[in-house]
Amino acid sequence: MKPVFSPTNTPHLKYRADIDGLRAIAVLAVVAYHAFPKKIQGGFIGVDIFFIISGFLISTILFQSLEVGNYSTLDFYRRRIKRIFPALLLVLTGTLLFGWFFLLSDEYRQLGKHVAGGAGFISNFLLWGEAGYFDSSADAKPLLHLWSLAVEEQFYIFWPLILTATWKKHWNFLVIVFLAIISFSFNLFYVSDNSTAAFYSPLSRFWELMIGSMLAYVLLYKPKLIEKYKNVQSVFGFCLLVLGFILIDHARHFPGWWALFPTLGATLIISAGPKAFLNRHVLSSKMFVWFGLISYPLYLWHWPIFSFLHIVVSASPSRNIKLMAIAISILLAWLTYRLIEKPLRAPTVGRRATVSLAMIMVLVGTAGYYCFYNGGLEGTGYRMAGKNEFSRYFDNAYPEWHYTKTQGLEEKYREDCNFYDISKYLAGKETTLPRQALPSSCYERDRAYTKSVFLWGDSHAEHLNYGLRKNLPANWQILQVASSACPASADVAAPSAINYCEQSNWFAMQALKKAQPDVVIVSQSSDHNAGNFNVLASRLKAIGIQRVIFAGPVPHWNKELPRLVLRDLWESTPQRTFIGLDKDVVNNNEDIKKNFMVSDGIFFADLMAPFCNADGCSIYLGDDKMIGLTAWDSSHLTPVASDFVARKLLVGMILKADAGK
Repeated sequence: MKPVFSPTNTPHLKYRADIDGLRAIAVLAVVAYHAFPKKIQGGFIGVDIFFIISGFLISTILFQSLEVGNYSTLDFYRRRIKRIFPALLLVLTGTLLFGWFFLLSDEYRQLGKHVAGGAGFISNFLLWGEAGYFDSSADAKPLLHLWSLAVEEQFYIFWPLILTATWKKHWNFLVIVFLAIISFSFNLFYVSDNSTAAFYSPLSRFWELMIGSMLAYVLLYKPKLIEKYKNVQSVFGFCLLVLGFILIDHARHFPGWWALFPTLGATLIISAGPKAFLNRHVLSSKMFVWFGLISYPLYLWHWPIFSFLHIVVSASPSRNIKLMAIAISILLAWLTYRLIEKPLRAPTVGRRATVSLAMIMVLVGTAGYYCFYNGGLEGTGYRMAGKNEFSRYFDNAYPEWHYTKTQGLEEKYREDCNFYDISKYLAGKETTLPRQALPSSCYERDRAYTKSVFLWGDSHAEHLNYGLRKNLPANWQILQVASSACPASADVAAPSAINYCEQSNWFAMQALKKAQPDVVIVSQSSDHNAGNFNVLASRLKAIGIQRVIFAGPVPHWNKELPRLVLRDLWESTPQRTFIGLDKDVVNNNEDIKKNFMVSDGIFFADLMAPFCNADGCSIYLGDDKMIGLTAWDSSHLTPVASDFVARKLLVGMILKADAGK
């Protein structure tokens, strides 16, 4: 089937300024989201707009090349290398060099792995394997954003091969539709069961690029299907994008059905063509086109800058610092475009340059892997001077879990009473499905003990276990149902085979009803609310529980406490400080104390009180800042701190509550 217009003998789509303008919207949305996530919560859908653009442009070039019979796989990949490698090499190399000076060894080790993954275009698979409850913060991964580039490159590998194999049989449109439906089905299947897979897997993302391919086919071969109402298409497309930016946030199951907002919006805008009013007067304006031209290097540069800002400078940078970071990102993007990208993409740059770029990419990827394999080059550079022992002691990065293992945290905090399946997470198969059963010692009364206390909540209930076991009288049994990231709730009406939090809370209520412990302690990491506590207290009283202690938050830090010490407080580490303390958690604790309704048998435990005073909150206890550190991450208590808060507060409260005082 011949296209409506005759393509030239070169596989290039006629330049459209409005598509560069659409690129500008996509990249500026992503940058704005990363800088001010509360202002534009749906900004991350800019990546989905990029997928549509890429699918459309690449497929148009492929269709044109195949139509005139001059398609060459080698030439296609040579063009991709010239387009993608120069800026990416600059960012990977710059990130690796900067990290050597400013990252701790475990951070540099992870960066090395991500550099290797970025060079090999498998970042999405690496991040998919790392993601989970125990994963390090996204802000601490300077190359996190390369997952989307990896998805595109994986598409570029397979799509030309599929097209060339089916071209002579004229099955192309059917193949596009079929693959789009299959991929979209994977998206819907994964998004409810495994949101991480839905986000990172090429199987659940290729449909977005396939929609772009479908549009390319229609514009080339069936333009009459969409030639009318161009302005309506453009306006409706803009409306879908705006709605996506407003309505979509991380609370949504994304991609899922929600991804249709950015993908269909971008598709309608491109299909409207360069003469549609908004496309011609807005997207094709000089400012939008300029940002579109630097969109690729801007996307590459902005996130490493924000991430290093978060890691090295401040976990909560000010508005002015964020604006400065945006300005630096734009400047670097423009310089990269003018001095690196544009010269290397010139027609006069031949095969030797592309071979050289490919070889340099291999070298950079190898350097990244070398850093990863050699433990982040531990002990090198002034960044680790005198800090190695402390850093190793608290190295709790997956998969080593050094601190967790050496301190026996799984046993000390009764990890076996957790419905979250940590074994599957460690095997790279994280799931929301609950563990099938807990040991009976977690929830059944043992008549060898005359008294019992029941810990219910999330991991912040778990970390109280060790201190209570060590300090409660010998006649007290400690029961526990506490699952990672699952605050206590009495609203679950039935067991769940698919959601471990729902199963945990349903099971806890059944166990409480049967065990009738003398005291229940409800503890959670965040979202403490006096009103919710009072409702939960009434539900517990309704099933016969007479004494409930609601634990407030422990001190939370804006970064992992060991890293705060290593980075900001190493030379003269104070025992107490306000530096790095999450003030929102402190203020929330004060609000709870004011609004909590203490009644017969219902108590509030201010867990901040033993650690904090007018000088700040405790960084370490005793004389040794390594052995005595109070938190091994940003908020979970070390065994030393668990013992301390039990002795200073909780044991006394439990005994008084049991005595009816």
